[in-house]
Amino acid sequence: MSQEIKVWDPLVRLFHWSLVLFFVVSYLSGEDESTVHIYAGYIVLGLITFRLLWGFIGTKYARFSNFVRAPKDIIRYFKSFLKGSPKHYLGHNPLGGAMIIALLISLFMVSYTGLKLYAVEEGLGPLAEGDNISLISNAYADSDEQDEGEKHSDKKKGEDFWEELHEFFANFTVFLIFLHIAGVYVSGYLDKENLVKAMITGRKKQD
Repeated sequence: MSQEIKVWDPLVRLFHWSLVLFFVVSYLSGEDESTVHIYAGYIVLGLITFRLLWGFIGTKYARFSNFVRAPKDIIRYFKSFLKGSPKHYLGHNPLGGAMIIALLISLFMVSYTGLKLYAVEEGLGPLAEGDNISLISNAYADSDEQDEGEKHSDKKKGEDFWEELHEFFANFTVFLIFLHIAGVYVSGYLDKENLVKAMITGRKKQD
């Protein structure tokens, strides 16, 4: 007979639902490039930073050492997952662990490219100081030889470059989120437990 035990600590749960909220706010306000979008992005970056730290010093099931697996282990679990008989894990299963790492990387890239775009476009943000668009085109690096038209063209190239990257990683993150939701639903069905509820209460079944 299975019983429930505490798995997810309060900080992990607060991080999870806060990230959901502020990513949605940031994504939906992206077209406006409003103050709401900018500050929601800063909060997302702060949450990612916290999760990286908590992945090393946090509670047992929050630590990367508990759920980051070797590729062969992920493949083995995936095969059993497709057969409908995966091993039950108290913490994140190997596929879930891989998804968390992918989401953290993608969210970091969304944040970084957003900060670069803010620096190039507005000259603001933590990456604005010393920002150099020669990363986009070295042919225009010497500002002494540029006329105003060339400078404007160079700035526009920088804006377009970072904007495209920012939009790509934002949309890629949404794609990963849909995969994550599907994985949670199927895993919950196979393990006969409510994983959304577990991320609210912090408790999961122990076989």
